Amino acid sequence: MRRLLPLAPALLFLAGFFVLPMLDIVGRSITAADGSLTLARYALLFGDAFYLRAMAETLALSAGVTLLCVLAGYPVAYYLVRHAGRWRGVILFTLVAPLLTSIIMRTFGWQVLFARRGPVNLLLEGLGLVEAPIRFTGSLGIAIAALVHVLLPFMVLSITPVLQSIDRRLEEAAAILGAGRFRAFLEVTLPLSWEGILTGCILVFMVANGSFVTLLLLGGGLQTLPLLIYQQFNTTRDFGMVSAMSTVLLLLALACLALQLRLVRKGG
Repeated sequence: MRRLLPLAPALLFLAGFFVLPMLDIVGRSITAADGSLTLARYALLFGDAFYLRAMAETLALSAGVTLLCVLAGYPVAYYLVRHAGRWRGVILFTLVAPLLTSIIMRTFGWQVLFARRGPVNLLLEGLGLVEAPIRFTGSLGIAIAALVHVLLPFMVLSITPVLQSIDRRLEEAAAILGAGRFRAFLEVTLPLSWEGILTGCILVFMVANGSFVTLLLLGGGLQTLPLLIYQQFNTTRDFGMVSAMSTVLLLLALACLALQLRLVRKGG
């Protein structure tokens, strides 16, 4: 018991500012106006086509952003480990720089960059590629690009240590046995780095599930659960329904954390 005493301040802080508020949200989601217990809000969430579509779009957006982060992040992680050399620190700083910037400033930066009279449109017009400014803002592509921009470091930093731990002699052995560089990568390096890829996917998917500021400011036409929570909280003030949707997002996050913990335990 004495060994747990140093953890008491942290546990009390988490209980007071995280666990209790989460339990309050769950309680609000299953409590009717008269104080009785009800699952009507969850029945509406999983029975109404509008909410089902919002959940489907949330999952589809998160999966799409995760896939793009894998495709863009793995080559960066591979270059960091095998070829970066003295540029490693510069590349790492460039990767984590978006995380050091306010999400509001970062999102407005995307708006300025792709505005009708922004640098991108001016460049396209100057090169004669377009005759009139293109409307980039408010499109799904820009919203996804902004999400990938900020979530890419989670993927790269998850894959990098796994790639570093791979014994290069295994690739050399594959080459001695007649495998080319590409085949050695597919059959040796990629399978051994799978744990890092899965960890990065879980982190990116979990964070993307709860993202709403980027979608709110850049648009995209999607109606995700975080956006619905924000809208209902500010318009209808239906705290019970807001709590039910928040609980669904919380369960998705807990499922991702449980999967990540299982991977960590499996990897020792």
